[in-house]
Amino acid sequence: MIGWQELLIIFLIVLLLFGAKRLPEIAKGLGKAVSEFKRSKDEIINSPPAETKEEKTEANDKKQT
Repeated sequence: MIGWQELLIIFLIVLLLFGAKRLPEIAKGLGKAVSEFKRSKDEIINSPPAETKEEKTEANDKKQT
C-alpha cells in the first residue's frame, strides 16, 4: 500500500512536470476516466450472459423438432 509520503512525492513530481495550471485539467480527465471505467464494469457485471453458439444451435434444433 502506498503511504502518504509516497503520495506526496508523486504529487510533487506531477506538479513539477505539468505545472499548477494544468493540474486541475489532468485531475478532471482522470476523474472522468475512472467514472467511465466503473460504469462499464457495472454494465458488464449486471448484463445477462451472452448465448454461446452451441446454445443457439441447440435452441434452433429444439424449435425445428
